[in-house]
Amino acid sequence: MASRVLAQCVRQLPRSSVRLSSGNIAVRTAAVPRTRWTEQTRISSSVGVFCRQYGDLPPLTIESIKERVMYVLKLYDKINPEKLATSSHFLKDLGLDSLDQVEIIMAMEDEFGFEIPDVEAEKLMSPQDIVQYIADKKDVYE
Repeated sequence: MASRVLAQCVRQLPRSSVRLSSGNIAVRTAAVPRTRWTEQTRISSSVGVFCRQYGDLPPLTIESIKERVMYVLKLYDKINPEKLATSSHFLKDLGLDSLDQVEIIMAMEDEFGFEIPDVEAEKLMSPQDIVQYIADKKDVYE
């Protein structure tokens, strides 16, 4: 699914063009103007520091990780969203089996963009465990 989304995004990008300048040097120009995430941003401090924001994703926080984990779990068809809480145990409280747990871990890998080893995945038995694991892996501390 991720490859389909990426392919769709690439297809929607405008084509870049190549033109020759007066010195016969090829200059590549993009068909779209710079967007907000490539513009310079001034960081407020006593020293004037400029940085560029290249990514379009906001920085992760524990709360944003929790919201994304709960969103993915609510979309899972075998989980009743009314019974779902951060402390819910997948096997005991939600009535899922080990295959459901594997599917949940795979969905989390897709959502957050990194692989969770099987040894570690077996220990993730609740949404809170998943949030804590992702926060540790992405170095998110509040």
